Amino acid sequence: MPRPTFDLSGRRALVTGASRGIGQSIALALAEAGADLAITARSVDALGETKARIEATGRRALTLAQDVRDVEACGRVTAEAAVALGGLDILVNNAGFESVSPSLDVDEALWDQILSTNLKGAFFCAQAAGRIMAEAGQGSIINLCSLTSYVGIPTAVPYGASKSGLLGVTRALAAEWAPKGIRVNAIAPGYFRTAMTEVFYENEDWQATMLAKIPQGRFGRESDIGGVAVFLASDAAAYINGHCIPVDGGYLASI
Repeated sequence: MPRPTFDLSGRRALVTGASRGIGQSIALALAEAGADLAITARSVDALGETKARIEATGRRALTLAQDVRDVEACGRVTAEAAVALGGLDILVNNAGFESVSPSLDVDEALWDQILSTNLKGAFFCAQAAGRIMAEAGQGSIINLCSLTSYVGIPTAVPYGASKSGLLGVTRALAAEWAPKGIRVNAIAPGYFRTAMTEVFYENEDWQATMLAKIPQGRFGRESDIGGVAVFLASDAAAYINGHCIPVDGGYLASI
């Protein structure tokens, strides 16, 4: 039997929200595994560092401006990426937004911003990619879920709703699109210190409380996440479909 391979040479990937943090780490990991990439953010200028680091690996990096809340843009940008790269084998739905607020203070505007970015945007990007992948008869879609896909976090109700919904989307699309050759999986990062979550880490008491709940005794590093994305995108995961892999240092296993 052939050995499973993590090699992504010749694959074409689209990563949303790739200007920094987890999205940037995943994009770089896919490039190091051999993939050419289209990377998006709301501003092309914000993608300069990611582009340079991808190109330093010898892989191609196409930069595109995208606000995933714009459904028309989800289809247009995905199609543009596929045309420029000569196809589309991998989509990573990473673009996201989080804002902490007591539930009694959440207004419609905040709810819509979070759900439109994290859930609606991810679905319509997946839909656009799914049409392209279905025609080719193969593809891998990876959604970025969260620990809030599994547990309730106070003051994060809209975010938790969006990420719980995204886990449901992942499972349903996996079941629907498997006959088309498309696998849909997800990653649920635990506590990672990124620009989006920095507000939490400024509180040393919060850090101490959270570290006590993580069996490995440390927060996630951006280097912890890329290998999981490479695995899910690769032939090594050819029979994995509809699952979400927590990358959390054992947090969920211990509660």
